[in-house]
Amino acid sequence: MTQQQRRILLTAALPYANGSIHLGHMLEYIQTDIWARFQRAQGHECYFAWADDAHGTPIMLSAQRQGISPETLIERMNAEHQADFQDFGLSYDHFSSTHAAANQRRVESIFNRLQCDGHVVEKSISQFYDEAEGMFLPDRFIKGTCPKCKATDQYGDSCEVCGSTYAPTDLIEPRSAVSGSTPVVRDSDHFFVRLSGFEAALKRWVSSGALQDEVANKLQEWFTDGLRDWDITRDAPYFGFRIPGTKDKYFYVWVDAPIGYMGSFEELCEREGLDFDEWWQPDSDTELYHFIGKDIVYFHTLFWPAMLMGAGYRMPTAVYAHGFLTVDGTKMSKSRGTFIMARTYLEHLNPDSLRYYFCAKLGPGLADIDLNLEDFVARVNADLIGKVVNIASRCAGFIHRGSDGQLAAELPDAALYQAALDARPAIAADFEARNYQSAIRRIMALADQANRYIDEHKPWLMAKEEGREAEVQAVCTQGINQFRALITLLAPAIPFTAEKAAAFLGCPVQAWAELDQPLLDRSLNAFQPLMMRVDPAKVEAMVDASRASLQPTEAPAVTLDLEPEIVIDDFTRVDLRVARIIKAQAVPEADKLLQLTLDLGGEQRNVFAGIKSAYEPEQLSGRLTVMVANLKPRKMRFGVSEGMVLAAEGESGLFLLSPDSGAEPGDRVS
Repeated sequence: MTQQQRRILLTAALPYANGSIHLGHMLEYIQTDIWARFQRAQGHECYFAWADDAHGTPIMLSAQRQGISPETLIERMNAEHQADFQDFGLSYDHFSSTHAAANQRRVESIFNRLQCDGHVVEKSISQFYDEAEGMFLPDRFIKGTCPKCKATDQYGDSCEVCGSTYAPTDLIEPRSAVSGSTPVVRDSDHFFVRLSGFEAALKRWVSSGALQDEVANKLQEWFTDGLRDWDITRDAPYFGFRIPGTKDKYFYVWVDAPIGYMGSFEELCEREGLDFDEWWQPDSDTELYHFIGKDIVYFHTLFWPAMLMGAGYRMPTAVYAHGFLTVDGTKMSKSRGTFIMARTYLEHLNPDSLRYYFCAKLGPGLADIDLNLEDFVARVNADLIGKVVNIASRCAGFIHRGSDGQLAAELPDAALYQAALDARPAIAADFEARNYQSAIRRIMALADQANRYIDEHKPWLMAKEEGREAEVQAVCTQGINQFRALITLLAPAIPFTAEKAAAFLGCPVQAWAELDQPLLDRSLNAFQPLMMRVDPAKVEAMVDASRASLQPTEAPAVTLDLEPEIVIDDFTRVDLRVARIIKAQAVPEADKLLQLTLDLGGEQRNVFAGIKSAYEPEQLSGRLTVMVANLKPRKMRFGVSEGMVLAAEGESGLFLLSPDSGAEPGDRVS
């Protein structure tokens, strides 16, 4: 896999410095990080630079309420944000603040260029003023009824229901979000960028393929309505950069926020010795990508490119928007405990689990992504533990026990390994197009092939026979190499697990081209657990913690989330019997199931049990267990299941329940 090296700069939308990071934020940041890691894995020069969005009235008011300066607040939040990012494995090269001196210089420079070239006009406007607070109200601090669709409780700049944009004074029954009072209208002089002067160039850029079709189509509606001059001024009191030559006028936060991409990268250039102008000049051969949420498309596809054009800088190669995050099918809810902070998640669960789940759900469009918590547990456990990590754990034991940790000198099935290599271009194309869900499907298909190979050759049976050590070594060497290919392809999504796998394999697992040479005739390091199963109890604890964190006083003690109470008569209806497993076999069409033939003392039953991740079939033969004997038979596509075996699940895995010694098949359990 050789290709020309590309030079790529990518950014994610700036998190606002007035609040903590939640999982809705992490959806975008993980999407961006996966793309950055993928590009580096192809050998490209790729930088990921961004910043905190540190200006605006909300930050000023929040600092006042806390009795601290805005500077202290944004410094504190910057440290908190970066701690979350690092613990989620984000591989950004630099994270700054829009309040940084480098950004202020760049903002003033761009404003001067726009002003000198006649793109800025000054005019008096009427805007809302809160007499109770003594301040002009930013658009987001005015609420009322949308003048277009009549939706209530909408912000002063745009409607979240119909997507319309308008002037705050167009709102019906406006009110101040600061004091709750009805604002009055006062005049003030403001600076405006004349977007109409860029309309023709913007239309060409919008049609160039730089945007998703859904976004480009939406922009056509805005062009139809006509591009209005863009107000870039805010009146004091305001936390931000003062406009040069004025005493009480400040740049609107949406001026310095996207310029923050440039300011952050400029700081990175100074640190790494890169040429900033080479990356941002109009004819640059570098690439620039912005990852954003669909709610800020307007700013990134009209205002921002107009500023770049007017100031003589290059245009973005592409702007990629994504949908919102829902949890269990609905908008994140504080009352339900599904408005989950990044830190709350990290206190309970593995970051790679969420990274993988998001990766498996993300497509290239603007559709919302649902974090279904039950599906999250099932999918991560089935895919990462059952299909991928399981290969390494199964094969490593045989290699260390039977071959002193030494891999064979050649692969017994070179074609199987080549199939994994041949899948790389299609998987790479999916990642490149941000069609992560398709990439994951392809990778999991390779995992299925690897597991079928191991199941067919049954090294656990060969290991019991003398003289077959070389065969076991060869089969498990094949398995280890299939695992290495899988973990390398998955590394952009699960970096922490990939790092542990690299320590076990004794080689890096980042560069896809390194897979061209399989691992042969070398020693493996001791195998350590790469990843634990997602425990549903920990998911529930995370939800409880998210719900409890909303309480203004001490949260109530967390209690077990039990099913509704039953009485003794309910329990006695369940007929529990001791059963002996006389045969166990894998179900090829199912990821989780083993087919068990159970002896109840003269009667045999067929039961399908979801314990494949915990047991090899041969481990179960002859073992006693406990089953629900009077459960109504259930017809499945694999056959009829005539009962249910009992198992327990904890941090260290899944365990079948067994009776004490002396029990016999058919004995009643009471």
